[in-house]
Amino acid sequence: MSALSPLVTIPELFRGLFDDAAVFPPGNLPVVQAVPAHRVHRAAWYAEAVGPFLCGAGRLGELAAAVTNSPEAAGTSAAGGATAVTAAGVEGGTAGADGSVAAGDPPLKVGLVLPGGSAELAPALAAAAPFELAGVELATRDAAEAVAALDLLLPPDVPAAIEVPRELLRGDGLDDVLDVLVNSPYRAKFRTGGLVAAAFPDEEELAAFLTGCAQRGLPYKCTAGLHNAVRHTDPETGFEHHGFLNVLLAAQETDRAAAAAVLAERDGEVLAKAVRALTDRQVTVIRNSFTAFGTCSITEPLDDLAALGLLPSPSSPHQEDR
Repeated sequence: MSALSPLVTIPELFRGLFDDAAVFPPGNLPVVQAVPAHRVHRAAWYAEAVGPFLCGAGRLGELAAAVTNSPEAAGTSAAGGATAVTAAGVEGGTAGADGSVAAGDPPLKVGLVLPGGSAELAPALAAAAPFELAGVELATRDAAEAVAALDLLLPPDVPAAIEVPRELLRGDGLDDVLDVLVNSPYRAKFRTGGLVAAAFPDEEELAAFLTGCAQRGLPYKCTAGLHNAVRHTDPETGFEHHGFLNVLLAAQETDRAAAAAVLAERDGEVLAKAVRALTDRQVTVIRNSFTAFGTCSITEPLDDLAALGLLPSPSSPHQEDR
């Protein structure tokens, strides 16, 4: 991809929307490859659209090795028994096409993903000390317990999102969880896909979550299955995928039926026209609600936006991140 151009501005609707989940399924990019790929994204013309590098607690050792042992790393330092990442690859400059980084590059911003719940929080925070922590995503079956653990252990300037399994969000369970979270400083997190058909919620289930959050003014992020802009049936798996444009547009709805109708739309031109018609205030409402989603490909959603005429596509070599 080409270097960041001052002539290219990422629309506010898409800034920071795409968290880099390259190391997670189904992409499963090795950490040693994902780190330089992320650096390329962060130095590309579309850098404003890219969120933090997501990493599971169990792979922080790999991440540290990938950063400190890379050819472009300037070095490491030790503090309090932990290896501090201070690579020139991480601290200042411009990434080359191979992921190498010159002096002056910003630190590697890491989103810490904790599928094991609150028990992982303290050791994971200690292991993540070498990195710039951009956020924590905590999976739990007890939202109140997760809030208490985050209140106790999370640094005050680090945001967090709490994910409760979908089976606990049905019926009154959804209201109960959202009521806990709205009285906390943390976002909700909702899983919109996976490796089996049952991992994908239908329009009504996702609409219930989106409108429940909208009615409370509760921000959220999503994860999995959203790497394409428009709702579609995957031709290889037959899975029904939500489109991230559908979710963005549905995020402003407080009526469940209206949100479900937006989520069901499969015509990209219809969605693109609706996006172009958004006012600045509507964009603000949408992004205050739907803050980001994890995607194992950064270029695929950007390609979709460019194809719909919603994002400029400067002439540059195409490069996949997985």
